[in-house]
Amino acid sequence: MNRFHSLSRRRFVASGLTLAASSVLPQAHAQNNPLAPTRFLRIGYQKGLLSILKGRGTLEHRLAPLGVSVEWTEFPSGPPQLEALNVGAIDFGDVGEAPPVFAQAAGAPFVYYGQTAPRPASEALVVPNDSPVKSVAQLKGKRIALTKGSNTHFLLLKLLATANIEYTDVTPVWLSPSDARAAFEQKAVDAWIIWDPFLAVVQATGNARIVADGQGLVQNRAFYFTSRTYVDKNDDVLRAVLEEVGAADHWIATNREQAAVEFSRLWGVPQPIVITVLTRLKYGTQPFSRDALANQQSIADAFYKLKLLPSRIDVSAAAPPRLA
Repeated sequence: MNRFHSLSRRRFVASGLTLAASSVLPQAHAQNNPLAPTRFLRIGYQKGLLSILKGRGTLEHRLAPLGVSVEWTEFPSGPPQLEALNVGAIDFGDVGEAPPVFAQAAGAPFVYYGQTAPRPASEALVVPNDSPVKSVAQLKGKRIALTKGSNTHFLLLKLLATANIEYTDVTPVWLSPSDARAAFEQKAVDAWIIWDPFLAVVQATGNARIVADGQGLVQNRAFYFTSRTYVDKNDDVLRAVLEEVGAADHWIATNREQAAVEFSRLWGVPQPIVITVLTRLKYGTQPFSRDALANQQSIADAFYKLKLLPSRIDVSAAAPPRLA
């Protein structure tokens, strides 16, 4: 059992989650019911594009002829999704740039499968409106809230580099998005690096001002991932999923007002805020590419250089079979 697997399983057990154990129930049911689906796809998702597929039920309709039953589990961010994959609780999920790098370094057997267009404006560093911080150069000595191992972790590295600030000259405060928002609003931290839709929400309701976003610094793609075992046996399922994701992506790009209505209901976020999210989003879904692979390697190398990874990793080991 690798270290990532061991730590992840203990974390799941300690938190009372039984996803890994419950995931065997559908298979047992299928053995006793000849009319039951013959395959299963357990999807982890965040507040993003996959939300709309879940809300509409279109993926279930698409996969039914393949004998596939779909289950959904929502997560607050990417790192716990990769933990869930590693303990066998999900088969597919969506994640930002940095979490896969940390997961691979810890031995998680995931595989990149698809990618979005770059979305650099969809994450940013914010400060309270009355903060004296006007530029990244003024972050030295500050407490910055963010989710450890998330896409914003890499944005922090890039922001500091632009201002010639050492990573050790700031104090990262590792918090989930909900806890970080509370700390930010109570001014327990000086700044917060966060992604949409949380970014748009705090802009609209949290007395926040953007100091810098990811434009010109990061790609901030989202990736769709699976396990090596699942892709080897169910590539037809995953291809269908990526096609449905791409179709939804295209529809949102050309029907933003209607999409905002759906996302508002699914996220519990007012429509004007959703419009902000959709306006700065970049659209396009495609299979995982060599260009993205190279960018992920540069991210891994940056974390290793700062000794945030225990060893250098070869990102190509997590490439899908068609890129081998």
